Amino acid sequence: MRQTDIMPTELKVLSNHIYELQKGVRQMVLFTCPKQYEECARKRLCSQNMDFVLQPAGKNNLNFYIGRKECLNAIRLIVTRPLNELSPEEDFILGAMLGYDLCAQCERYCERKCKKKCNKCKN
Repeated sequence: MRQTDIMPTELKVLSNHIYELQKGVRQMVLFTCPKQYEECARKRLCSQNMDFVLQPAGKNNLNFYIGRKECLNAIRLIVTRPLNELSPEEDFILGAMLGYDLCAQCERYCERKCKKKCNKCKN
């Protein structure tokens, strides 16, 4: 196999996400990759008839939200700015939609909510 035929790890992860979505294991996934893989990822998703929302993630990365149209419509309404700027409520909803551990999401929500309240008191 020639060096140019080797699939980067990021694209192997994308292939696994596509497989899980097609098998119904997940309804939506968040795939983050370097911008250099944008065209390849788009082509792969389009060839599999996968719906997605694409957003920048910092200077060098992209977030692909991939999944069912209902989920992606909600993503368009919720994730309107960088992930680190989401409110504790938006962050909680996103984590739940992505299928993250619910108890861990509840813990994260409480920590973020408390931190936000404490920061308001300091001003």
